Amino acid sequence: MTDIEIANSTILKPITEIATKLGIAADDIISYGNYKAKIAADTVRKARNAKRGKLILTTAINPTPMGEGKTTVAIGLADGMAQLGAKVALALREPSLGPCFGLKGGAAGGGHSQVAPMADINLHFNGDLHALTSANNLLCAMIDNHLHWGNKLDLQKVYMTRCLDLNDRALRSIHIGKGKVNGPERDDGFIITVATELMAILCLARDIFELRKMCGDIIIGENSNGEFICARDLKADGAMAVLLKDAILPNLVQTLEGTPALVHGGPFANIAHGCNSIVATETALGLADYVVTEAGFGADLGAEKFFDIKCRKAGLSPDAVVIVATMRAIKYHGGLDNLRVHVENMQMYGVPVVIALNRASETTAEEEKQISEFAAQMNVEFALISAWELGGAGAKDLAEEVISATNKKSKMQLLYDDDMPLLEKTRVIAQKIYRVKDIILSETVLEKVARFEVAGFGKLPVCIAKTPLSLSHDAKLLGAPHDYEFPLQDAFLYSGAGMVVLTAGTIMRMPGLPEHPAAENIGLDADGEIIGLF
Repeated sequence: MTDIEIANSTILKPITEIATKLGIAADDIISYGNYKAKIAADTVRKARNAKRGKLILTTAINPTPMGEGKTTVAIGLADGMAQLGAKVALALREPSLGPCFGLKGGAAGGGHSQVAPMADINLHFNGDLHALTSANNLLCAMIDNHLHWGNKLDLQKVYMTRCLDLNDRALRSIHIGKGKVNGPERDDGFIITVATELMAILCLARDIFELRKMCGDIIIGENSNGEFICARDLKADGAMAVLLKDAILPNLVQTLEGTPALVHGGPFANIAHGCNSIVATETALGLADYVVTEAGFGADLGAEKFFDIKCRKAGLSPDAVVIVATMRAIKYHGGLDNLRVHVENMQMYGVPVVIALNRASETTAEEEKQISEFAAQMNVEFALISAWELGGAGAKDLAEEVISATNKKSKMQLLYDDDMPLLEKTRVIAQKIYRVKDIILSETVLEKVARFEVAGFGKLPVCIAKTPLSLSHDAKLLGAPHDYEFPLQDAFLYSGAGMVVLTAGTIMRMPGLPEHPAAENIGLDADGEIIGLF
């Protein structure tokens, strides 16, 4: 059976029953039909102040282009823990429409290890991404309207760009305002919604009031004196917050086995910080004894940013890290060296590590023994997982190892201090996580970073944008490259989200569709049911 056939054949529990598992009354959720809801703001506030459960981060080795089932493992792990009697919740990212209709697929898990209703989650869900798209494009519209009506702010360079939550390469570079009545002409472009600063803001804001402030802090451009101009100067922050007042509330759904799942926010990890929202994670921690979350792509991207950006901002401290691997990815990278680096990197943060070998690709008994012996050499725990085929029952061994790991003493430490200069932070990440000889800085990076620090943004964390397919900046450098030069081409100030983004290699913020996109196989059957969606 396909993922969607498995999902459609499962009888889901009413969302009020799922809320009850977390101690949430029916009046404390905002239902979006029978199987989806948002958690009310008062409940979110109470949960934030409650005693926190234990936090488990799920990450991975560098994946193959097809992915290694990290979300599937995270969901299976939560179901396995629930089968052991634990009070557990998931805190996951929500999918983008771009990959759903493109090549990579959605982000709701797979097989018998899914969050549901799968089709709803992968498509429009509860409207969060539409709200983000509208708020971002409202700001862009207000910028061009301001230019049309005299430009009192003396805006000379515009940094903001429009967005759309679809893969559409034709919109990467456009020219707007042609014609006398259509506003000033200028070059513009679109990026995918999940790559916007506003998505990062949604995932790093604690509530709607902090979100409004962060929206106001977005730098939209500069004037003729080179001074930064913010969205607040344009008086756009209030309207943006109004559009996002529901989007900031975490979404409540369930796994196919009825485990509560908070699915909220979804920034790309190769561009932004790749983690679900702080709001959802903190809410889950206040409602459950164990919370399983994830960070995008391999540990070099998602996990590093989870620690050094999300945990720094929210004061979170994971109790265990699960590194997902498949034999397919291990062979793709030429052996165990890639996994070794990721284990060493996670140990550097001082958190107990468990290796989960996902049987998504075929494995032999000898290969499983090899990975088990490797884990013992690295002084970490190991478990096989077959959640795709068996759901929570296929993850019980992993669940037991993870619960045991959370009972060990976690001594989480961040990679760098706030007071360290931006380029030194970048060098620390590159040398310790990517194992480079040194970073190579373009003139653009040198000029921009110097300006960011003079303007008072030097204490922000650094977010490196690069390929997810390699530890390095080059997707062709597989395995565990080391002592190489790491070129950085550009830098962007996400003053609203509170980070500085530096790009290594070619980073595409508006993907294109493949020759044969997944959209070609998606449709409705004779009964009006969705088919072809995985």
